[in-house]
Amino acid sequence: MDRILIRGGNVLRGDIHISGAKNAALPLMIAALLTDETLTLTNMPRLADVSLLRKILRNHGADTTLAGKRAGANPFAGDTVRIHAGEIADTTAPYELVSRMRASFWVLGPLLARCHQARVSLPGGCAIGTRPVDFYLKALKDLGADIGVEAGYVVARAKGGLHGARIVFPKVSVGATHVALMAATLARGETLIENAAREPEVTDVAHCLVKMGAKISGIGSSTLRIQGVERLRGATHPVLADRIETGTYAMAAAMTGGDVRLTGARCDTLDAVLPVMEEAGVSITREEGGLRVRGNGVIHPVSVETQPYPGFPTDLQAQLMALMTRADGVSTIRETIFENRFMHVQELARLGADIRLNGDTALVHGVDHLTGAPVMATDLRASVSLVIAALAAEGETELNRVYHLDRGFEALEKKLAAVGADIERVSG
Repeated sequence: MDRILIRGGNVLRGDIHISGAKNAALPLMIAALLTDETLTLTNMPRLADVSLLRKILRNHGADTTLAGKRAGANPFAGDTVRIHAGEIADTTAPYELVSRMRASFWVLGPLLARCHQARVSLPGGCAIGTRPVDFYLKALKDLGADIGVEAGYVVARAKGGLHGARIVFPKVSVGATHVALMAATLARGETLIENAAREPEVTDVAHCLVKMGAKISGIGSSTLRIQGVERLRGATHPVLADRIETGTYAMAAAMTGGDVRLTGARCDTLDAVLPVMEEAGVSITREEGGLRVRGNGVIHPVSVETQPYPGFPTDLQAQLMALMTRADGVSTIRETIFENRFMHVQELARLGADIRLNGDTALVHGVDHLTGAPVMATDLRASVSLVIAALAAEGETELNRVYHLDRGFEALEKKLAAVGADIERVSG
């Protein structure tokens, strides 16, 4: 099994290219099931989850092709993926595939909308909270589906197709918004989705659906209005730059007192993140085509609580906590989205961090130094927080279970090594 070895103390300097967003790429790929024409997605990140989802889509009868790289191309530039679901061969998404990636459950919406039936295993994914699918199923029921759960599978039928409805989510849910939005594009009549997720990745998917012929208004707001159409067509769409990867590398640069340009970054998707970093004493310069991050070796404590977009993202909570382990005071971080998203705390403690938990709140007492040690990744975002801490730790850190990283960060060790980090992947 692969491990990553990091010898801390190096200052990061140079350029890091930001990949396409995993959280946009996956629903965009799933949206291809809504049409019998080809959906072409550019700036696709090279991730384990993308590869797995291609396999899942092929299980439903979709042809997926990956365009090769041209000589001299940026090695970190995104791929082009073409997905053609001319005919849906199978409306069942089996347990052995769906259990490995939670987002694959979202095929339920397009399959039901296009084929009027679907049988999809209940989801798996990172163990960071219960994340029930009740909101998903309630939304599909509102659209006229008959929903049941049989032997661990959601069985959905919509005889005669889905119809428009008013869907009100009691709590913001990105996944449920994706499912309801995609299903509503082919429903008869008008659908109103209230308290919809506003994340940039949801907006990116909505813009792609419009290119495919969907009629959607209110994009970017908490109220989406969809006028159903009979069919969608093919389109070409670039995957949004990954704001979570951007924030992660920004914090890595700040942790080492470095000077890094993040090329391709979208500053407009980080309005809640960049001010927090500036409050922490990090210099942020918004540039055409990206941003520049400069640390001065002194990190100030901050107080943050995670919130749905446009608030501070839960997917950057662990990374911020790692940064705050070296702050010159006590930081307060409150997690309001997922109840189990402090699993990285014990691993950070192995590196010498002083973090005290009180329910959904972590008090991070900054320390003078961290020390390398063997640590274990527990989920995707927790794993990269350990990398950030290790970059500033004295000695060597060995990160185990790096398959979590491969799910959401493209070529992380190569990107960091290119800007000066002493980092390598080893097998066995």
